[in-house]
Amino acid sequence: MEDILAHHRSAKKRIRTSEKRRLYNRSIKSRVKTFSHYFEAATETAENREDAVAKLNTAISEIQKAASKGVLHKNTAARKVARLARQFNRTFSK
Repeated sequence: MEDILAHHRSAKKRIRTSEKRRLYNRSIKSRVKTFSHYFEAATETAENREDAVAKLNTAISEIQKAASKGVLHKNTAARKVARLARQFNRTFSK
């Protein structure tokens, strides 16, 4: 923290809070990516539909939580959900 270039107390505080928010947002985005990858791995094998449905619902839930917390924009969240649903339908509609 000694390499902070800000001189005003409020600017120093803003730097501290921005860093905390950045780390928090990064962890939420990481969870979204992790559960999306779990779903994609389940659809690649295309063997167990019930497992894929469960992982799809978990991924959608994580995306919606991130959007409600303001980490993701609501349109970004909707786009991610639509892409996951489209992937599910392409894999299991055959």
